[in-house]
Amino acid sequence: MVKRDFYAVVEDALYTTDAEEKCEKVDHLYDQLLSGEIEPYPDQDVMGVIPAGRPELPRLVSPQEVPRRRLGSKAGVLALVHAICHIEFNAINLGLDAAYRFRQMPAQFYHDWLLVAKDEVRHFRMLAQYLESEGSFYGAYEAHNGLWDSAERTAHDPLIRMALVPRVLEARGLDVTPGIIERLTLNGQDEVVALLKIILQEEESHVLVGNHWYRYLCKDRDLPPKETFFSLIEEYGQTLKPPFNIEARLRSGFIQEEIDYLVESIEL
Repeated sequence: MVKRDFYAVVEDALYTTDAEEKCEKVDHLYDQLLSGEIEPYPDQDVMGVIPAGRPELPRLVSPQEVPRRRLGSKAGVLALVHAICHIEFNAINLGLDAAYRFRQMPAQFYHDWLLVAKDEVRHFRMLAQYLESEGSFYGAYEAHNGLWDSAERTAHDPLIRMALVPRVLEARGLDVTPGIIERLTLNGQDEVVALLKIILQEEESHVLVGNHWYRYLCKDRDLPPKETFFSLIEEYGQTLKPPFNIEARLRSGFIQEEIDYLVESIEL
């Protein structure tokens, strides 16, 4: 078997702009990793901004410019599904970027993040197919780039990436999705509810991956995880606010002491 360069294969998927082509490449590269056709190796980390591939649509606007729609209407439900679909697309790139950029990590790190990317591909396809079944498509609505902006802000350090993307932004999805599911259920949107329940359950494992590698890096650098996390929250101006899905956070690798501190800091 002729081995291909691991980082070149991941780069190719990361830079691909067509959404379905990117999805196909992610599926294939994970299979290549499992078969031993590609294998990560220590190298210099990639610094600076990487122009991750994305299609021309959706048009990107600031978060404040994204229209808010009521879930009682079909247009509102489609806009919500589109917004989550866009998050999942960015999450594909996040998984690829972690595996491509941070090249001093143990081999399991690359397996973990490429498996996350593969999961996100499935989530993206589920939501994109729903949009198409309802006469819409991914790209039909405006979207913001907040998740990828955070990836760029944390591109210089895997510890900061693990702290602020999985443990803040993706964990936020664990917090707010149950409320969205409840509202959709009240509006009879059973098909969307079924999709979001799958995504919510599987996103716990993605936050768990982030927690695992955050703690690994804290231990490697002899840093206290809780104090370091909240220091980074303050330094990077991240906002933590209720509701908190405490049970899901515990299943995803947060410890009770962190959650207690989080709740207490909000109540002050």
